[in-house]
Amino acid sequence: MSTGIYVRVSSPRGQRVESQRGELESWVERHGLKDVQWYEDRETGKHLDRPAFKKLQAAIFAGDIDTVIVWKLDRIARMLRDGVNTLADWCSRGVRVVAITQLLDLTGPVGQMVASVLFGVAEIELQNTKDRQAAGIANAKKRGVYTGRRKGTTKAAPARARALREQGLTICEIAQALGVKERTVYNYLNGAGA
Repeated sequence: MSTGIYVRVSSPRGQRVESQRGELESWVERHGLKDVQWYEDRETGKHLDRPAFKKLQAAIFAGDIDTVIVWKLDRIARMLRDGVNTLADWCSRGVRVVAITQLLDLTGPVGQMVASVLFGVAEIELQNTKDRQAAGIANAKKRGVYTGRRKGTTKAAPARARALREQGLTICEIAQALGVKERTVYNYLNGAGA
Protein backbone atom coordinates (compact mmCIF):
# COMPACT_ATOMS: atom_id res chain seq x y z
CA MET A 1 0.00 0.00 0.00
CA SER A 2 1.17 3.50 -0.72
CA THR A 3 0.21 7.12 -0.20
CA GLY A 4 -1.38 9.15 -2.98
CA ILE A 5 -0.69 12.86 -2.96
CA TYR A 6 -3.17 14.87 -4.99
CA VAL A 7 -2.34 18.36 -6.25
CA ARG A 8 -4.73 20.51 -8.29
CA VAL A 9 -4.88 24.02 -9.67
CA SER A 10 -7.88 25.27 -11.60
CA SER A 11 -6.11 26.72 -14.59
CA PRO A 12 -3.11 25.63 -16.65
CA ARG A 13 -2.29 29.30 -17.18
CA GLY A 14 -1.72 31.70 -14.31
CA GLN A 15 -1.85 29.21 -11.44
CA ARG A 16 1.11 27.22 -10.23
CA VAL A 17 1.35 24.04 -8.18
CA GLU A 18 4.70 24.84 -6.58
CA SER A 19 3.31 26.25 -3.32
CA GLN A 20 1.05 23.24 -2.77
CA ARG A 21 3.77 20.82 -3.81
CA GLY A 22 6.39 22.43 -1.54
CA GLU A 23 4.18 22.21 1.56
CA LEU A 24 3.15 18.65 0.71
CA GLU A 25 6.78 17.56 0.21
CA SER A 26 7.71 19.04 3.61
CA TRP A 27 4.77 17.26 5.25
CA VAL A 28 5.73 13.94 3.65
CA GLU A 29 9.33 14.35 4.80
CA ARG A 30 8.30 15.27 8.38
CA HIS A 31 6.07 12.20 8.58
CA GLY A 32 8.65 9.85 7.08
CA LEU A 33 6.48 8.57 4.24
CA LYS A 34 8.44 6.50 1.74
CA ASP A 35 6.08 4.94 -0.81
CA VAL A 36 4.42 8.03 -2.32
CA GLN A 37 2.61 8.46 -5.64
CA TRP A 38 1.99 11.99 -6.96
CA TYR A 39 -1.14 12.93 -8.91
CA GLU A 40 -1.36 16.41 -10.43
CA ASP A 41 -4.22 18.09 -12.31
CA ARG A 42 -4.54 21.51 -13.87
CA GLU A 43 -8.32 21.48 -14.18
CA THR A 44 -11.36 22.91 -12.46
CA GLY A 45 -12.65 21.31 -9.30
CA LYS A 46 -16.26 21.77 -10.45
CA HIS A 47 -16.31 18.22 -11.81
CA LEU A 48 -14.46 14.96 -11.16
CA ASP A 49 -13.52 14.28 -14.79
CA ARG A 50 -9.83 15.07 -14.38
CA PRO A 51 -7.03 12.79 -15.70
CA ALA A 52 -4.85 12.53 -12.57
CA PHE A 53 -7.90 12.31 -10.30
CA LYS A 54 -9.19 9.37 -12.35
CA LYS A 55 -5.79 7.65 -11.98
CA LEU A 56 -5.89 8.23 -8.22
CA GLN A 57 -9.43 6.79 -8.08
CA ALA A 58 -8.33 3.74 -10.07
CA ALA A 59 -5.39 3.17 -7.70
CA ILE A 60 -7.72 3.44 -4.70
CA PHE A 61 -10.24 1.04 -6.26
CA ALA A 62 -7.41 -1.39 -7.03
CA GLY A 63 -6.35 -1.30 -3.37
CA ASP A 64 -2.94 0.24 -4.14
CA ILE A 65 -3.50 3.49 -2.20
CA ASP A 66 -4.49 3.50 1.48
CA THR A 67 -3.86 7.20 2.27
CA VAL A 68 -4.63 10.35 0.28
CA ILE A 69 -2.87 13.58 1.20
CA VAL A 70 -4.10 16.94 -0.14
CA TRP A 71 -3.08 20.53 0.49
CA LYS A 72 -6.70 21.52 1.16
CA LEU A 73 -10.00 19.63 0.79
CA ASP A 74 -11.24 21.81 -2.07
CA ARG A 75 -8.41 20.38 -4.18
CA ILE A 76 -10.49 17.16 -4.35
CA ALA A 77 -13.77 18.84 -5.32
CA ARG A 78 -15.47 22.23 -5.29
CA MET A 79 -19.00 20.85 -5.29
CA LEU A 80 -20.53 19.55 -2.06
CA ARG A 81 -22.13 16.44 -3.53
CA ASP A 82 -18.96 15.39 -5.40
CA GLY A 83 -16.73 15.95 -2.39
CA VAL A 84 -18.93 14.20 0.13
CA ASN A 85 -19.61 11.24 -2.17
CA THR A 86 -15.92 10.86 -2.97
CA LEU A 87 -14.89 10.97 0.68
CA ALA A 88 -17.68 8.59 1.72
CA ASP A 89 -16.55 6.14 -0.96
CA TRP A 90 -12.89 6.42 0.04
CA CYS A 91 -13.63 6.07 3.74
CA SER A 92 -15.82 3.01 3.09
CA ARG A 93 -12.74 1.46 1.45
CA GLY A 94 -10.63 2.25 4.53
CA VAL A 95 -8.69 5.09 2.88
CA ARG A 96 -7.30 7.73 5.24
CA VAL A 97 -7.64 11.32 3.91
CA VAL A 98 -5.46 14.14 5.26
CA ALA A 99 -5.77 17.86 4.39
CA ILE A 100 -2.50 19.32 5.65
CA THR A 101 -3.24 23.08 5.69
CA GLN A 102 -6.58 22.52 7.42
CA LEU A 103 -4.98 20.11 9.91
CA LEU A 104 -7.64 17.51 9.16
CA ASP A 105 -7.38 13.76 9.30
CA LEU A 106 -10.71 12.55 7.96
CA THR A 107 -10.82 9.09 9.42
CA GLY A 108 -14.00 8.13 11.23
CA PRO A 109 -17.48 9.66 11.30
CA VAL A 110 -16.43 12.97 12.90
CA GLY A 111 -13.84 13.56 10.17
CA GLN A 112 -16.45 12.83 7.48
CA MET A 113 -18.90 15.27 9.08
CA VAL A 114 -16.24 18.01 9.20
CA ALA A 115 -15.38 17.31 5.56
CA SER A 116 -19.01 17.69 4.48
CA VAL A 117 -19.18 21.12 6.15
CA LEU A 118 -15.94 22.21 4.45
CA PHE A 119 -17.16 21.03 1.04
CA GLY A 120 -20.35 23.00 1.61
CA VAL A 121 -18.29 26.10 2.32
CA ALA A 122 -16.22 25.49 -0.84
CA GLU A 123 -19.40 25.27 -2.93
CA ILE A 124 -20.75 28.50 -1.39
CA GLU A 125 -17.43 30.20 -2.13
CA LEU A 126 -17.59 29.06 -5.76
CA GLN A 127 -21.15 30.38 -6.13
CA ASN A 128 -20.18 33.70 -4.53
CA THR A 129 -17.36 34.05 -7.05
CA LYS A 130 -19.81 33.45 -9.92
CA ASP A 131 -22.25 35.98 -8.43
CA ARG A 132 -19.51 38.64 -8.10
CA GLN A 133 -18.41 38.00 -11.69
CA ALA A 134 -22.00 38.33 -12.98
CA ALA A 135 -22.46 41.56 -11.00
CA GLY A 136 -19.21 42.94 -12.43
CA ILE A 137 -20.26 42.09 -15.98
CA ALA A 138 -23.71 43.68 -15.46
CA ASN A 139 -22.06 46.84 -14.10
CA ALA A 140 -19.61 46.97 -17.03
CA LYS A 141 -22.50 46.55 -19.50
CA LYS A 142 -24.34 49.48 -17.88
CA ARG A 143 -21.25 51.66 -18.29
CA GLY A 144 -20.84 50.47 -21.89
CA VAL A 145 -17.36 49.04 -21.37
CA TYR A 146 -18.17 45.31 -21.52
CA THR A 147 -17.42 43.75 -24.90
CA GLY A 148 -17.65 40.08 -23.92
CA ARG A 149 -15.19 37.39 -24.85
CA ARG A 150 -13.06 38.09 -27.90
CA LYS A 151 -14.40 36.50 -31.07
CA GLY A 152 -12.82 33.12 -31.72
CA THR A 153 -11.96 32.33 -28.10
CA THR A 154 -13.60 29.42 -26.33
CA LYS A 155 -13.98 28.27 -22.74
CA ALA A 156 -12.98 24.73 -23.69
CA ALA A 157 -11.51 22.97 -26.69
CA PRO A 158 -14.20 22.31 -29.34
CA ALA A 159 -12.13 19.36 -30.55
CA ARG A 160 -12.39 17.83 -27.06
CA ALA A 161 -16.20 18.15 -27.21
CA ARG A 162 -16.25 16.36 -30.56
CA ALA A 163 -13.94 13.61 -29.25
CA LEU A 164 -16.17 13.05 -26.21
CA ARG A 165 -19.22 12.88 -28.48
CA GLU A 166 -17.49 10.24 -30.60
CA GLN A 167 -16.90 8.25 -27.39
CA GLY A 168 -20.67 8.18 -26.92
CA LEU A 169 -21.13 10.81 -24.20
CA THR A 170 -24.38 12.76 -24.12
CA ILE A 171 -24.53 16.55 -24.56
CA CYS A 172 -25.18 16.92 -20.82
CA GLU A 173 -22.18 14.72 -19.91
CA ILE A 174 -19.91 16.63 -22.30
CA ALA A 175 -21.06 19.97 -20.86
CA GLN A 176 -20.34 18.74 -17.35
CA ALA A 177 -16.93 17.34 -18.32
CA LEU A 178 -15.86 20.58 -20.02
CA GLY A 179 -17.46 22.91 -17.48
CA VAL A 180 -19.60 24.69 -20.09
CA LYS A 181 -23.32 25.04 -20.85
CA GLU A 182 -25.11 22.52 -23.07
CA ARG A 183 -25.74 25.29 -25.64
CA THR A 184 -21.96 25.77 -25.89
CA VAL A 185 -21.50 22.04 -26.55
CA TYR A 186 -24.09 22.20 -29.36
CA ASN A 187 -22.18 25.16 -30.84
CA TYR A 188 -18.87 23.26 -30.64
CA LEU A 189 -20.37 20.18 -32.29
CA ASN A 190 -21.93 22.27 -35.06
CA GLY A 191 -18.60 23.96 -35.80
CA ALA A 192 -19.30 27.37 -34.22
CA GLY A 193 -16.29 27.10 -31.90
CA ALA A 194 -13.93 25.47 -34.36
